[in-house]
Amino acid sequence: MKPSSLLFWYNEGMKVIPREAGRVTYSTEIRNLKKVPFTPLQKALVIGSILGDGCLCENWSKTNYRLFINHCIEQKEYVRWKYDVLKNYILSEPRFYARNNSLTIRTISHSELSELRNTFYKNKQKIIPQNIKEFLKDPRVIAIWFMDDGNAVVRNTKHIGYHFNTQSFTREENKLLAECLYALYGIDARLEQNHGRYRLAIWKHDSRIKTRNLIEPYMLKNMYYKLG
Repeated sequence: MKPSSLLFWYNEGMKVIPREAGRVTYSTEIRNLKKVPFTPLQKALVIGSILGDGCLCENWSKTNYRLFINHCIEQKEYVRWKYDVLKNYILSEPRFYARNNSLTIRTISHSELSELRNTFYKNKQKIIPQNIKEFLKDPRVIAIWFMDDGNAVVRNTKHIGYHFNTQSFTREENKLLAECLYALYGIDARLEQNHGRYRLAIWKHDSRIKTRNLIEPYMLKNMYYKLG
């Protein structure tokens, strides 16, 4: 299958404007986009992606930050959804990379993304900020985080738990995430070692039910497989 055929749903009716990433002089349209605040859903998507597989990268002039999202081609409908939510901040359709069979989207740089970069990064390393509880109050953030980095634990065909694959964060950061999930939603997430790092594991039956009930309304149907 050709890359272009994988992306047919991005191209139709799309307006292309000069790409910031290509070091093109800013158009008035791009300048105006940078003044448009994110909607609550857009902000939830950005934060959930930061907790998951997304990253905030410098723009070419190193003066602001943009969101970079990359997912495998099997999750093309998930990429499409993210694109559709953020498309007023995206200047070109998702790009297919054959070397790792993935799709990538990039937003323009934006002051709100720069603020989040200051919150969620320290010394160029992604962190969990002390005020993470404020961000987790929106269940859409948790749903997007789970679609990015969560999975059901199934043993002998039986669903026994959930993982949030938070191995990129420290033990203390994982502990903070677990404390916030319990304080906000009564979800008992335990710290579990995995290859010398830590991740969140949800084993108790009532906490599994609470987790599913919390995030399922905001998940794409083709991502339900992660719920087990």
